[in-house]
Amino acid sequence: MSDLKRVYNFNPGPAVLPLEVLQEAQAEFLDYKGTGMSVMEISHRSKEFEGVIQTAEADLRELLGIPANYKVMFLQGGATLQFTMVPMNLRPAGASADYIVTGSWSKTAVKESKKLGAVHVAANTEADGFNCLPKSLDLDPKAAYLHFTSNETIHGVEFFTEPTPPAGVPLVCDVSSDFISHPIDVSKYALIYAGAQKNAGPSGTTVVIIRDDMIARVPENLPVMLDYKTLAESGSLHNTPPSFAIYMVGLVFKWAKKMGGLAAIEKTNRAKADLVYKAIDESGGFYRGHAQPEARSLMNIPFRLPSEELEDAFAKEAKKNDLIGLKGHRSVGGMRASIYNAMTLEGTQALVQFMKEFQKKNG
Repeated sequence: MSDLKRVYNFNPGPAVLPLEVLQEAQAEFLDYKGTGMSVMEISHRSKEFEGVIQTAEADLRELLGIPANYKVMFLQGGATLQFTMVPMNLRPAGASADYIVTGSWSKTAVKESKKLGAVHVAANTEADGFNCLPKSLDLDPKAAYLHFTSNETIHGVEFFTEPTPPAGVPLVCDVSSDFISHPIDVSKYALIYAGAQKNAGPSGTTVVIIRDDMIARVPENLPVMLDYKTLAESGSLHNTPPSFAIYMVGLVFKWAKKMGGLAAIEKTNRAKADLVYKAIDESGGFYRGHAQPEARSLMNIPFRLPSEELEDAFAKEAKKNDLIGLKGHRSVGGMRASIYNAMTLEGTQALVQFMKEFQKKNG
């Protein structure tokens, strides 16, 4: 381990994982709990893998306080496939669904949903450059569900309280990029889903948490791998699941419990984000944050410099200082620091120190 080189990884996903989780996986890689096999080799029908997936679910239920009348599934296809599965399963024929659009991912969710049926956009902040949360919502009391994205990875806008749908309208949320970063009241939601590759583990599995009464809505004759009812009844084992990704996610859940749970993790996340936003706000305009202060994400912090040339120089010099993954999304440019749960306070401080030194040299 003396020659181990680890950089500060600010990539938006796949993203940084806790070092101790990687080390535990490394220690078990060739021989998982005396089986003489890697987790990647054991049967998904074996008692050993049943232990992996059942423990992962139990630990997630504890972390989030998931009520008993919710099913937990570990699926494939990322959040993008959920953009299709949610309307296929939860929007009856002829019905419309409400969507709140606050960035690129919720905009894409609308695009996919429209391919399968009617969509009503309850709010859209694109005219503001996706830098804020909506001030009001135009909600349909007969909507099949209300969908929103809790944290926009690209634009760095985050909901800190969930929108309130009309009575009887189920609330659905894409929580991919702020999953297990803070406590939430799962009982307020009919369904939440998250690609694992930001806060919960490597790419390859998607966590879906669905209330039992929503499963009763699932229409007959859906393609089997797109059918929540079938997938829930099978315990995520209808087909061969992404077993190693689920194993890794389970290790991350255990790590999150060890860190003190989601309230403690949120406290650390706020401290990290405050450091970066303070550096931006005190730069005299050299660094310009994208999101309005009240909507600033704790997970993804996009910002600009005075010119694209300086942004290119910033990214290149940051990389030389082992600060990796800071270029903004190709659709918006600029810089972006993704400071998920596993990004350490030390790493965040290193970024802030670099920002200050870069400004001194180039401001």
